[in-house]
Amino acid sequence: MAVIGSPLANAEDPRQRAAEYAALIDDLRGKLAWARAGGGARMIARHHDRAKILVRDRIDLLIDPGTAFLELTPLAGWGLYDGKLASAGIVTGIGTVRGTACMIIANDATVKGGSFHRETVKKHIRAQDIAAQNRLPCLYLVDCGGANLNQMEEVFYDETHFGGTFHRQCTMSAQGIPQLAAVFGECTAGGAYIPALCDEFIMVEGQASIHLGGPQIVKAAISEVVDRHDLGGAALHSRQSGVSDHIVPDEHAALGRLRDMVGSLGYAQPFAPGRAASVPPRLDAGEIPSIVGTDLSRPFDQREVIARIVDGSDFHEFKPEWGDTIVCGTARIEGFAVGIIANNGVMFAEACLKATHFIELCDQRGTPILFLQNTTGFMVGRDAELGGISKHSAKLVYAMSNTRVPRLTVITGSSYGAGNYGMSGRGFRPHFMFMWPNARLGGMNPDVGSSVLMDLRRASISRGEASSDELAEHEQKLRQMFEEKSDPYFCTARIFDDGIIDPRDTRRVLGLCLSVVNLRPEVRAHRPVYRM
Repeated sequence: MAVIGSPLANAEDPRQRAAEYAALIDDLRGKLAWARAGGGARMIARHHDRAKILVRDRIDLLIDPGTAFLELTPLAGWGLYDGKLASAGIVTGIGTVRGTACMIIANDATVKGGSFHRETVKKHIRAQDIAAQNRLPCLYLVDCGGANLNQMEEVFYDETHFGGTFHRQCTMSAQGIPQLAAVFGECTAGGAYIPALCDEFIMVEGQASIHLGGPQIVKAAISEVVDRHDLGGAALHSRQSGVSDHIVPDEHAALGRLRDMVGSLGYAQPFAPGRAASVPPRLDAGEIPSIVGTDLSRPFDQREVIARIVDGSDFHEFKPEWGDTIVCGTARIEGFAVGIIANNGVMFAEACLKATHFIELCDQRGTPILFLQNTTGFMVGRDAELGGISKHSAKLVYAMSNTRVPRLTVITGSSYGAGNYGMSGRGFRPHFMFMWPNARLGGMNPDVGSSVLMDLRRASISRGEASSDELAEHEQKLRQMFEEKSDPYFCTARIFDDGIIDPRDTRRVLGLCLSVVNLRPEVRAHRPVYRM
């Protein structure tokens, strides 16, 4: 394959862009420190006083030494609940336990007692859906106070609420995807079903308890006074009721026993036989911020990004002389074969057809597809409609939606409107989707969106009803609204992605994701490629 990309010239402009991007990275690191701080110093001290291990330390002890943990949406809850719902009170991610890739779902009891808020439920469900899609065993580290009763309308009633987590547990277990748990604290009401619905689980003596109704509910309902350990402690459920499968003296023993349980599964994870030796890119990934910058109005060539994340900077480009606002081609990342579709601007009809044809090729060959988004959307206007943009963009959406190979998405710049849809946005269920700190995601570009709404505003008022100053103020508020709602932290706080990542870590993160999506029988589509 051809080596692409070129070393950056030692010019002032790249250095300036790198300096501007460094501020974005520093901001990201500061926000990640907030997530890792959980419920704050006072709650952490109380947690330690109870001889309990912090949630991320539990995960470190659980996974195999020296292996990576891919944490998902660590900034869920950012900017919400007065900043008091760090990581939405739950840590989710993929780690290797006894050589088996597993989905780990762990409550953080230092954050609101580990109770389930709207964002907690959504994050929990997203982790389960990834596990089901890739047939990953689920390991639940349970320290949970159940649903937040002040948010009943957002956590109880609907199929995407708390009950949906239990439905997923049941269906995954029925499909032979192991469901295992270790209980470290109180599990009451709905929280009790997390371990109860598992295939096998552990309780920590003196700390763990499971009960459908806690002591307060029992007292109110039947006037019985009982403490939580006599009601549903580890000793009762492991030695008398038989609800629990194992009782251990402390958390370290629980994590060791959980590792043993995973090791005893004999769970087959077929690995992609076509993986080659990983070769680092010839060009430095550290230069990506200098290429991209922070100004979304300034274009950059996605080939320069691709050259810094693929093995050996080798890239076999498909139709390089046609439909040039989309770059398509094949490469390897950490030894895994991958097809890449990347935006170099607005998408015209030719670009849509090119990407559609390339998706069909990847589907036939069983090659996962990586989408690198940086587009304001599909081209509009009379000429575009005359050229069939509506139908050609629909072909792209259809092909992307129905391909049988895994899809990964990274938003490297703009992702607006239907362009997000055609490029495997979250609504189309990519296996993983990440954003860069400079990225923007929304229904419409702030300039265009505010202009459209202002035109509607002017058309709806009579002459003289609003002064020019009032209209200008209204326009500024509209633009601010679009800017705020397309900000990557607004999106990740609400779990619209799987996390914001440093561009320089993109290759490593994608390598982990590709190793997960390749833990599956190879998919081959026995159908011809239609020449578009």
